[in-house]
Amino acid sequence: MSKPISPSLTRRVVGFLKSLVVPVALFLVLRTFVVEAFHIWPSGSMERTLLIGDFLFVNKALYGAEIPVLHRRLPGIRDPKRLDLVIFESVEEPGLTVVKRIIGVQGDTLAMRNNVIYRNGMRTEEPYVQHLPSGTEQQDPQMREWQLPHLVSGAGGAAYRPTSWNWGPIVVPADSVFVMGDNRDDSYDSRYWGLLGQDRIRGAPFLVYYSYDRNGTLPLPFLTAIRWGRILSIPR
Repeated sequence: MSKPISPSLTRRVVGFLKSLVVPVALFLVLRTFVVEAFHIWPSGSMERTLLIGDFLFVNKALYGAEIPVLHRRLPGIRDPKRLDLVIFESVEEPGLTVVKRIIGVQGDTLAMRNNVIYRNGMRTEEPYVQHLPSGTEQQDPQMREWQLPHLVSGAGGAAYRPTSWNWGPIVVPADSVFVMGDNRDDSYDSRYWGLLGQDRIRGAPFLVYYSYDRNGTLPLPFLTAIRWGRILSIPR
């Protein structure tokens, strides 16, 4: 005949379970509305700012986190601004999360001439940009298609043939931003697929908490492949 469960044991088990509820609930709240981890997958579009193998913490509260199921956003601390690094949902590939840098915001007039960005008629200095020696100018019909409605009056016409190094000027409309990768010659960004709606932005990366070189060739890769100098660094 089995012994009845002791009331004191029952209380201890219930107390233990209750002690787990608060930290688990707190973790879920923080992950949903405040901070989320993000991993840079095999894409060199943000090198040297962010590297393949970087693990990031993302501030989701900055622009307003999305409420699950309801698909509504909480009020943000501020709007996205120029030069912010942002994590967002891919415009073309559902389920893919991408990181780029904001080059222009609502009302900005943007153009590129010989691979140099001009914002509101002024040449921009971009110390974070990398250009590859092997980089080549690209042309894609999709670029012309989306840019035509946003071109400055008089800049369009049948002769307009934008390329990855020469396009615009275009005006960024309300509730949108223009994003580009820092590795300009290896980035599939707003130049190709168009403007990014602010509602697609999930947050801003603020800390590299871990990083490793997946192509490392030294012995003991669990130690030698770690980029110790990048751990706890702030991406800018």
